[in-house]
Amino acid sequence: MKTNYFKPLLAAICIAFVMSACADKDGKMVVEDDGPHGLILANMDTTVSPKNDFYNYVNGTWMKNTEIPDDQVRWGGFMVLRKSTDMDVLEIIDEAKESNKYAPDTDQAKAIMIFESELDTVARNEAGIEPLRPILEKIDAITNVEEFQKLITKNAVTVSQPFMGFAAFSNPSNSAMNSGYVLPGGLGLPDRDYYTNTDEASKTIRKQYKEHITRMLQFLGDTEEEAKAQAETILAFETRLAIPRLDKVARRDFRNFNNPRSMEQLQNMVPQIKWKEALQDLGVTKQVDTVLVMQPAYMGVLKKVLAEGDVDTWKTVMRWSTLNNSAGMLTTEIEKANWDFYSKTLRGAKKQRPADERALSTVNNTVGEALGKLYVDAKFPPEAKEKAELMIDNIIAAYKDRIQALDWMSDSTKIKAIQKLDKFTVKIGYPDKWKDYSSMNVKPENGYFENMVAVGEWELKDNLDRVNEPVDRTEWGMSPQTVNAYFQPFNNEIVFPAAILQPPFYDYKADEAVNYGGIGAVIGHEISHAFDDSGSRFDGDGNLVNWWTENDLKEFTERGNKLAEQYDNIEVLDSVFINGKFTLGENIGDLGGILGAYDGLQRFYKENGRPGKIDGFTPEQRFFMSWATVWRTKQTEKYSREQVKTDPHSPGRYRATQPLMNVDAFYEAFDIQEGDGMWLAPEDRVRIW
Repeated sequence: MKTNYFKPLLAAICIAFVMSACADKDGKMVVEDDGPHGLILANMDTTVSPKNDFYNYVNGTWMKNTEIPDDQVRWGGFMVLRKSTDMDVLEIIDEAKESNKYAPDTDQAKAIMIFESELDTVARNEAGIEPLRPILEKIDAITNVEEFQKLITKNAVTVSQPFMGFAAFSNPSNSAMNSGYVLPGGLGLPDRDYYTNTDEASKTIRKQYKEHITRMLQFLGDTEEEAKAQAETILAFETRLAIPRLDKVARRDFRNFNNPRSMEQLQNMVPQIKWKEALQDLGVTKQVDTVLVMQPAYMGVLKKVLAEGDVDTWKTVMRWSTLNNSAGMLTTEIEKANWDFYSKTLRGAKKQRPADERALSTVNNTVGEALGKLYVDAKFPPEAKEKAELMIDNIIAAYKDRIQALDWMSDSTKIKAIQKLDKFTVKIGYPDKWKDYSSMNVKPENGYFENMVAVGEWELKDNLDRVNEPVDRTEWGMSPQTVNAYFQPFNNEIVFPAAILQPPFYDYKADEAVNYGGIGAVIGHEISHAFDDSGSRFDGDGNLVNWWTENDLKEFTERGNKLAEQYDNIEVLDSVFINGKFTLGENIGDLGGILGAYDGLQRFYKENGRPGKIDGFTPEQRFFMSWATVWRTKQTEKYSREQVKTDPHSPGRYRATQPLMNVDAFYEAFDIQEGDGMWLAPEDRVRIW
């Protein structure tokens, strides 16, 4: 169930990767003896010159021969690994069910209950919309703002609404403590731009959204005409709440969210809400004197909306939002209708993912660490963690050397940058302390909807109990079976779950150049996030503090602007360009990650000896080819359009090549000269880290 409190902002500060894994039941890495290790030359197109089109030189045959599976909207090496990892975890679930060794009150049993309740489509279809009916009746019964307030606070898990939310997260001025945040509620379309853009594609999507609302409301018994009228009201109202929100570029700057207000000030901002009472009804047990208001301008509009007292419109919008956010937990027909818009219409998918994979995704996103314990035991060998630790240490050391050698940064800022590196926390594989789900009220007799309400209630209490409490820096933001990695600026930590440390992304039988170009560059990428345009605003203790001299910050900003301009000029589709400012953090991460990993590889060779050519390629060539292999991707046109609007990562094709055009060693490795397609004049190459 989607709820209006939020999970700690990881979506804005982590990089998602998707890859492929192979391990035996004893947890030992397995790579077939007769299989290829490292680069697969058959995927290349050697009729293309690497000097003119490096992406297709490395990936051209793969691109020609690969089709996007019908249940996917993009496909590539990362997505293959996600699929493979899911198969591993599904096998673990099957074994756990067959063994019947987990008592009903164990975390593992709860994971299996959630999984099986989602797959029990007979029970879901028999229940119809009945699980939702008591909530809809509560919405229908409100008559004034006081009842509205009680409804959304006492029923925060079951009632969805776009007005406002409240959550606990690290305080940017004192990252060791959690504070309460007031934030806008969730909208039906994926981003503000969908409501505000005036291009024809955006207008079409808004029309399709109204058609989707009309279709969905009829599941509640509304006539088509009634549903159409409500769809007009809902879109207009959501648009009104979307306009004052920060745009996607402004949301990348946490300084825009750092707006502490006393409870008295908050009360004056939106006087229609009795804020102290609202927090108590939500379940906040601590004394709250100050909160962080994430978007003050939005609160001004919210004040006007609530002052109008248009309760009927609020009820219409909340009724829709609650149905929309619950659709995946109701009948298969309602779930499919929801998929038709959000996956098929918006992203270009042709069919739903298999039901067991969808159920696994639910478990991973709710009680993921319960399965993580089993996954680590079955699939993650200790040597993988040890080797990753050595590589990370080597790349951090290389990064320090790069900082020391910068010609644009003063010594005083260099000292603070290196201090930030020295304070890094590195998490690899799995948590030292697992989450405890013992108080989560998931039961075998519950239906899927009831189990997800239990999950939501546990998550809400778990989050709000943190208000004005110390941050637990041992916690992880994702489970071990997640194919992903992230940097968290408030904790100044880089995190690599077990699932990303597997073949073929990291292959212990492959040469170091391939591994450094793969997982090494990912490690470098996460390190670089500490020094991108967003992460660089936080010091080594995770506080939002400016540790730069004025001149150094000016120089850094100018170099970032120059990189943003490069990406602004990349046309993904006809008249659809990458937003360089929006993707700047990830693009700095890619560029810094490649450079840090490349220098880490050279450090490795200096200590361990340098190999000769493999398959006719030098180690440097294999390093850059490995990076381009990592980012090979095919994706639907609709997904590409959505990605440009909503995703701070550039499309894979451009991640594979654009950073390399700023790296001198790439030119040397492939003898790229002026006039070649991959050429960028030295004065136009961006040099940051």
